[in-house]
Amino acid sequence: MLVWGNVQAQRTVLPRIAICGLGIESSTFSPALTTEEAFHARYGQDVFKPYPFFGVDSPVRSRATWFPALVGKSLPGGAVTREAYESLVNKTLDSLRRHLPYDGLFLDLHGAMSVVGLDDPEGDFITRIRKVIGNKTIISTSMDLHGNVSRRLAENVDLITCYRMAPHEDAMETKQRAVVNLLQRLESGKGKPAYKAWIPIPVLLPGEKTSTRIEPAKTVYKAVAPAAAQPGIVDAAIWVGYAWADEPRNHAVVMVTGDDKQKVVTTAEKLARSFWEVRKDYAFVAPTDDLKGSLDKAIASNKHPFFISDSGDNPTAGGAGDVTWTLTEILARKEFQSADGPSLIYASIPGPELVEQAIAAGVGGHVDGYAGAKVDARYAPPVRLNGTVTAIEKGDRDAVVEVVVKVGSVHVIVTQKRKPYHKEGDFTRLGLNPRKSDIVVVKIGYLEPELYAMRADWILALTPGGVDQNLERLPYKRIKRPMFPLDKEMPTPDLSAQLIKVTR
Repeated sequence: MLVWGNVQAQRTVLPRIAICGLGIESSTFSPALTTEEAFHARYGQDVFKPYPFFGVDSPVRSRATWFPALVGKSLPGGAVTREAYESLVNKTLDSLRRHLPYDGLFLDLHGAMSVVGLDDPEGDFITRIRKVIGNKTIISTSMDLHGNVSRRLAENVDLITCYRMAPHEDAMETKQRAVVNLLQRLESGKGKPAYKAWIPIPVLLPGEKTSTRIEPAKTVYKAVAPAAAQPGIVDAAIWVGYAWADEPRNHAVVMVTGDDKQKVVTTAEKLARSFWEVRKDYAFVAPTDDLKGSLDKAIASNKHPFFISDSGDNPTAGGAGDVTWTLTEILARKEFQSADGPSLIYASIPGPELVEQAIAAGVGGHVDGYAGAKVDARYAPPVRLNGTVTAIEKGDRDAVVEVVVKVGSVHVIVTQKRKPYHKEGDFTRLGLNPRKSDIVVVKIGYLEPELYAMRADWILALTPGGVDQNLERLPYKRIKRPMFPLDKEMPTPDLSAQLIKVTR
């Protein structure tokens, strides 16, 4: 293991840094299960591809000798099977063993993985990594602000940061910051920060109430970058946590790392208080209503396209993606039952059998079959689609095959496998023009940037599903109580910084 304070050594020998990571949001309130193939795991040199800052000629790439192991990222979904988790973890550990020792490790996590029969998977993962690479290696971790930071994760990580924007327009910037922080600590010879402050905050809110587009999260998160830029501080971060899993680690957290003990402690406590003190002010990022009220408003509006978020089964947050309740209600409304009714795009519903029918019928052909509710039929059975095929597209990474079936005035996107629709191109490649549709209904929570930019108006429909926005309807049994907002009049918690021992 080299000591990087020696300038001559810096010139002749580069630090040895490994790369690995697993990422998913897993709802424990969804009956869906996530298997290994959903992670689309990358190995070896293929690991670099999703990270622009790791380009062959990039300054970052040239500052170390890199040993990419395995990075797997899944669409949000249900809990990961134990078999899938163990397989991915063991493949990662086997790869890490091949090139020991390491000066550093970049660990790319989401932080909201749930695994069947296992609490705190990220804490388990990093503990097992430590047993392989040892305590001297500096681990720098990048996370989603909707992840969870358990004490076990905090104990085993050395540098840690998370996104500062929701929607996550700074995702790649955050990952690069985690890598650059690691490089700077190695190159300077400073090594591990002397202090890590960790503060759990008993608040559990959905991302749709903590978007940094609006207050109070806008101001709370605006303070993070200046806090992290102080002398004596390496990084500072606030995690909202993940609301749709039922584990003791699910809550907000502040963590600050650095070499100045007083600044680390006071900065962490200031950020934690700022999050807690405005807890009652967090509100939905858009107007809300039940589905009937949302459709009534959209039909009556003269603003088009009018977007409706079908939030309860949002696959970008861990929903099964195949709940048919909303689509069933839409098709039952008389306004949409004739071809000259208000134009509506529905994105989307999985229906592999109906996709096969559509392929056999071809564009312009007729189909009459069922879709959805194979995974989550708690709210409605499979929905019948009797209409005309207007598009067939193959080759999408997530959906595999997509077809569009027009029923009355509704264009329903049916997929072989579930897929979130959050970019304009997701629609236009299917011959659909969302900008000219009267109404666009999307299984999503807050609108992703491209959808947000094209909306003329927007409402968040409080629909049922595995990521129900009404947290009080969810059967929590294992989160730590009291917890705001489930316990609205809870006493003020102790938000003193807990200093975590640095691994040596």
